[in-house]
Amino acid sequence: MAPVLPLLLPLQPRIRLAQGLWLLSWILVLAGGLILLCSGHLLVQLLHLRTFLAPSCPFTVLPQVALAAGAVALSTGLVGAGASRASLDAAQYPPWRRVLGPMLAAGTAGGGGLLVLALGLALALPGSLDTGLEEGLGAAMAHYKDTEVPGHCHAKRLLDELQLRHHCCGRHGYKDWFGVQWVSSRYLDPNDQDVIDFSPRPLSPDTLTPCPSLCSRIQSNVEGLYLIDGVPFSCCNPHSPRPCLQNQLSDPHAHPLFDPRQPNLNLWTQGCHGVLLGHLQGLASTLGSMLAVTFLLQTLVLLGLRYLQTALEGLGGVISGEGETQGYLFPGGLRDMLKTAWLQGGVAHRPAPEEAPPEEDLPEA
Repeated sequence: MAPVLPLLLPLQPRIRLAQGLWLLSWILVLAGGLILLCSGHLLVQLLHLRTFLAPSCPFTVLPQVALAAGAVALSTGLVGAGASRASLDAAQYPPWRRVLGPMLAAGTAGGGGLLVLALGLALALPGSLDTGLEEGLGAAMAHYKDTEVPGHCHAKRLLDELQLRHHCCGRHGYKDWFGVQWVSSRYLDPNDQDVIDFSPRPLSPDTLTPCPSLCSRIQSNVEGLYLIDGVPFSCCNPHSPRPCLQNQLSDPHAHPLFDPRQPNLNLWTQGCHGVLLGHLQGLASTLGSMLAVTFLLQTLVLLGLRYLQTALEGLGGVISGEGETQGYLFPGGLRDMLKTAWLQGGVAHRPAPEEAPPEEDLPEA
């Protein structure tokens, strides 16, 4: 059977192949280490932002698979560097000769499979961030007031830190806070007429029209919603020269010198959904590019090691052996290998023919 993709390798090409593989393997080690750093950074970011992601969001699987793929790529690079260096010395190569074949098979199946899986996840999963952030940020805003409720007591602090760090306000904008009660009921006076019978001020046609729930009368400061046209302090832009205006933002007469059409002079105008979506998708895109480059490097290293291994097998493991040798991927054609395996399997399972009973000698007449 003719070998698959044979390559004639004289002495000098064999030496250059081993030296090039050594350098390429260390580049693969560097790429695997960078994948570990990038995927670890993305995993830490997701751990910090887990409050603002829906629990059903599958995006958190990406850095975990990428960590495993990076570790395998780094290990493959170390193996390739050691094997290519040992191949240049006939005294050091025999231990590698026994284990290089299984290592190549494991690196191809395990490492290649993990890299392909991680690359596919990096391309497919960023689309799930949109829905995951939409649900997670909505739930965080709804629990902003629950500072004394077990399980949600840190929602206010985390959301304030998020808005201050990423320069964002609300889910899609500062007006999102108008539709949720973000003031804790603990700080509302049940005897205050504004709390018992709260209704928004009439708005002019060119300002924001409140939602229907905003126009309903509040019957209870515990079961009802105390909605105001204001935002938390973390929405304020500290670089603004004017004092922060947090309340009555939809009333053009409450602040004569404030133009509601230019809130960027006072508040963060970007929503946290868009900011976080761009940030996480950017990290996923960078990780995906690195996974693609690492997959290419690992493929070249594994192919080079296979050609070097098969070439040295024809010389008894001595790279400086006399004469030319041939490297290949498989010892025989794929069709011939499958045909041989099929025939061997058929012969193994074919029942043996029944032996005919020996004929008895008839007496002579």
